[in-house]
Amino acid sequence: MEPGIERRKEKRSERESKKGLKRIEKRIEQSMEPSIDMIIERIPAPVPAVTVLMPAYNTEKYIAEAIRSVLEQHFSDFELLIINDGSTDGTEAIIRSFKDPRIVLVTQANQGVSAALNTGLRQARGRFIARFDADDTCYPDRLRKQYDFMAANPDYVLIGSDADYVDQEGEPLFYYSNIGHSYEEILEKIGIYCPFVHSTVFYRKDIVLELGGYEPKAHTFEDWLLWMQFIKKGKALNVREALIAVRLNPESVTVDEKLRGKRFSQLKKEILTGGLPITDVQEKELKRILKSQDFSAFKHYSYYILVAKKYLWNNYNPARSRRHSAKAIGLKPFLPGGYLLFLLSLLPERTLRYLHKKSKG
Repeated sequence: MEPGIERRKEKRSERESKKGLKRIEKRIEQSMEPSIDMIIERIPAPVPAVTVLMPAYNTEKYIAEAIRSVLEQHFSDFELLIINDGSTDGTEAIIRSFKDPRIVLVTQANQGVSAALNTGLRQARGRFIARFDADDTCYPDRLRKQYDFMAANPDYVLIGSDADYVDQEGEPLFYYSNIGHSYEEILEKIGIYCPFVHSTVFYRKDIVLELGGYEPKAHTFEDWLLWMQFIKKGKALNVREALIAVRLNPESVTVDEKLRGKRFSQLKKEILTGGLPITDVQEKELKRILKSQDFSAFKHYSYYILVAKKYLWNNYNPARSRRHSAKAIGLKPFLPGGYLLFLLSLLPERTLRYLHKKSKG
């Protein structure tokens, strides 16, 4: 490419990034209370190649393990940017117990995951963003493998990977193989399924800034909506290897979609297929549904149901499945889900696999 054309392309990309940054700032302002202060704590250091972006809210049980897994990466040219989103437990104290200069701490009042991520994108200094959750675990080669691929393949803007899933105690649940690995598979399926595990993704910062970051109104599926915009800017793929362990736990936002109800699924589909902007009416209804489910008993019930299923379909262990379904029954004795899973756990493995296959077919 001629130097003049290359310079014009770079300037255009820079202008788009600045416009996107303004959109991020606007989204942050819209989601924050006027009186909220933000505290940024960073030790002066050279600009890193990668920003590991970790939002954290009341994750004292798991965040030390998550931080250690990042600091022990074989790739070292990164900053770990932690957005403490108004935690009320010991999360902040645990973060401060680490003295590694690569850790950058931003503290703000609780605004939700999208706002926390957008705060992080505004503060990130790396050329690449590696998303990571505060209750998950990075495998030692995660950053090196993803960085090497993206540095060698400039036509790719977004990559993810498969993942190992564990329960809240760290016990293995199942290996998750993404529904799409190649760019072609992702393009084919992204309108039906979210093709990325959010905590595994690694993307170019200039592209996410150009797109304006995460949409705060897309409650619980802000990542899927962003990926649909990303693939218009370049190629994407998922590595056929687990690079992290994802922890399911009652405090996380991972809930079996069926438990959200039909109306939530309908709204989500409308928004994903309709594109931006999300109307105030749509957001209000999403928030109403989520608020009705935002209590400890529902979250624990959802967790026990999900884990009981996984111990039947993905990692056959009927005793553990019964233990979790019994806990679900104890929380919601008038709902049929726990009883059904308890009864299914009494069936032979061969019969279960046949039934599962028939339900999918």
